[in-house]
Amino acid sequence: MRISMVSEHASPLAALGGVDAGGQNVHVAALSSALARRGHSVSVYTRRDSTDLPERVKVSPGLEVVHVDAGPPEVVPKDELLPYMGALADGMAADWELAPPDVVHGHFWMSGLAALDAAGRKQFGQSIAVLQTFHALGTVKRRHQGSEDTSPKEREWLEPSVGRNADRVIATCSDEVFELKAMGVDGTRVSVAPCGVDLGLFGLDGPVEERGRKHRLVTIGRLVPRKGVDLVIRALRELAERGMNDVELVIVGGAGEAARLDEDPEARRLRALAQDLNVADRVVMLGQVPRERIPTLLRSADAVVCAPWYEPFGIVPLEAMACGVPVIAAAVGGLIDSVVDGQTGLHIPPRDSEALADAIGQVIADPDAARELGRSGHARVHARYSWDRIALDTEKVYQLTLNQASGTSEARRRRGAPAGRVLWTAGLQASGRSAQ
Repeated sequence: MRISMVSEHASPLAALGGVDAGGQNVHVAALSSALARRGHSVSVYTRRDSTDLPERVKVSPGLEVVHVDAGPPEVVPKDELLPYMGALADGMAADWELAPPDVVHGHFWMSGLAALDAAGRKQFGQSIAVLQTFHALGTVKRRHQGSEDTSPKEREWLEPSVGRNADRVIATCSDEVFELKAMGVDGTRVSVAPCGVDLGLFGLDGPVEERGRKHRLVTIGRLVPRKGVDLVIRALRELAERGMNDVELVIVGGAGEAARLDEDPEARRLRALAQDLNVADRVVMLGQVPRERIPTLLRSADAVVCAPWYEPFGIVPLEAMACGVPVIAAAVGGLIDSVVDGQTGLHIPPRDSEALADAIGQVIADPDAARELGRSGHARVHARYSWDRIALDTEKVYQLTLNQASGTSEARRRRGAPAGRVLWTAGLQASGRSAQ
């Protein structure tokens, strides 16, 4: 089938680790590649954020990335992109004129607006099915971040509307299903297809980076407060007070390479915290590193720690499990599904540095048990989380949607003419903003 992916701020070609780049980039790239390997024709539409980018990039057989002119050709924070979604929809609709897709799959709520808008154009009738994966929900973000949430205020009503107007929503974990129902999305139109892991890159065999101390913890992800890296630093202090002084923490992520971390406010905050807690000599901040280096770092760890306040899914735990490394994870969101407490890793309450220190101490104190956690994690990833398996599951959801819709689904009747444009325009008008 012909598949259009829409990922307005997260290009599959983008570097990982920046403030607006991370798991969604990996998800879109890997899922699209796996679907192309299954014989589908996949085009990923993303916003042009540089004048140097060509219109089309052939990634592999059956997969291309299309850069659409929508707003200035420069990097724009994702929370400022809403006014450009109409232009993104215009560019996609124009590209579809000769050969419309069978399905369009929006990634993130603003991509969903553009997908609904483009698919609802009169020239396409009701021929294009619209599916949506949110990756993160504004209701959850507001609950945990409160006034620090930088999302545009229009998200509060536009995001639920995307969920209600799409033919089907693909959630990445069971926790998200409950959140979607609370937003008014019909549960019968929600399927679950988790994130996956590249088993060709992440595995048991391969080089292992040398440690600086006897024990090593690794945490990987964007450097933003909600990722809870400060909790791991506080846990280091807890461990030191218990006499466990030979533990280092390697942090991957930030505004750029290690030399540029002084430009990153969260990196500065974390360094200051480590200094205040007298553990700065045990904290190594690498900044962004090439993706090919990540497995060598993971394999060097006693445990990989993921301690976010909330997490829509989380790919890093899967990558660690694929490398046979136990995961210590906050019991939130998708981490509840992917990390099985006591079998592939350990769950801890969110925002609890003392419980985190307990879990780290448990892993370090019993290396045999830790190895068993790693073996079980490796087996679980291979059984459930390969991208080929995720692509097969997603393909089944696409086919289910096409079979059920037949051009007259309730969602399409409700959607009518271009719902995305109507929703988007109404949202901007209500907030006094204009389309660009």
